[in-house]
Amino acid sequence: MEYRYLGRSGLKISEITYGNWLTHGSQVDDEVATRCVQAALDAGITTFDTADAYANTAAEELLGKALAGLRRESLEIFTKVYWPTGPGGPNDCGLSRKHLLESIDSSLRRLGTDHVDLYMAHRYDTETPLEETMLAFSDIVRAGKALYIGVSEWTAEQIRAGHALARELRVPLVSNQPQYSMLWRVIEGEVVPACRELGLSQIVWSPVAQGVLTGKYLPGAAPPPGSRATDDKGGAKMISRILHDDVLTRVQELRPVAADLGLSMAQLAIAWVLQNDNVSAAIIGASRPEQVAENVRASGVRIPQEVMARIDRILGDIVERDPAMTATIAPKARPSRSD
Repeated sequence: MEYRYLGRSGLKISEITYGNWLTHGSQVDDEVATRCVQAALDAGITTFDTADAYANTAAEELLGKALAGLRRESLEIFTKVYWPTGPGGPNDCGLSRKHLLESIDSSLRRLGTDHVDLYMAHRYDTETPLEETMLAFSDIVRAGKALYIGVSEWTAEQIRAGHALARELRVPLVSNQPQYSMLWRVIEGEVVPACRELGLSQIVWSPVAQGVLTGKYLPGAAPPPGSRATDDKGGAKMISRILHDDVLTRVQELRPVAADLGLSMAQLAIAWVLQNDNVSAAIIGASRPEQVAENVRASGVRIPQEVMARIDRILGDIVERDPAMTATIAPKARPSRSD
């Protein structure tokens, strides 16, 4: 396992980070989830990403139990706040001072720790003044409940505004957590340049495009039983927008590229995002411990530039690059549990 600095901070994290969205407390049972965490630890992963909204707080609780008893100083634990939790009341979501200060205490209790290494705004809150949000984050840092702060899926303009306030408040805003893969490159045009300038880096989610880049989905064929595309708890909805034959056909053309490098398709996809020097880590999930063991082999892989260019030629115009997509898919108002 290799390790990278998070933004311009002195914090190092494992470049393969274990995340438990759509798995812990949802797709896989607790015993398997715990074995996946152990597999991550065995492979040298020290960084773990979760959020209070994952499985409506169950994912945080399970991760806390799986990490219990380990040396806290040897781990980097990340969590996020914004989406509805609990019964989904009017103050059970968003980035208001009330929700932030209450949520951090609840997250720490579920995770079984007195602090998280990184506390992130899971989305931008259009209904709360940014000054209120950033002041609450700074109070959380000064209380020792979070060491660093970050954002997730903010636009370049929002990141710039948040960074200006964080600098004024003297709190370390160090990262953004966006979706990023060979197929989804919307951060490259505006978000990455802004983050490079400001000293933030990316912790990217879905580097294998919800499993599409593993090559297991074939054009003209039904999704494999038990795959994310058959999951009715959220996975199928997420993956449906890219399960098209034109995408799947191009992805199959990546097989010889991976083979030439001695990589699996999943390893190629993860290694690809790690070629971006503004990416500190790629988040992987797993429904089986064996998936963790396979995916961590992408750590340290260097893809030659001519191969990167070959990948671009193969994927061509199926890649989404429009920077406006970050704002387009962002919530325009705080969601409720019924949304």
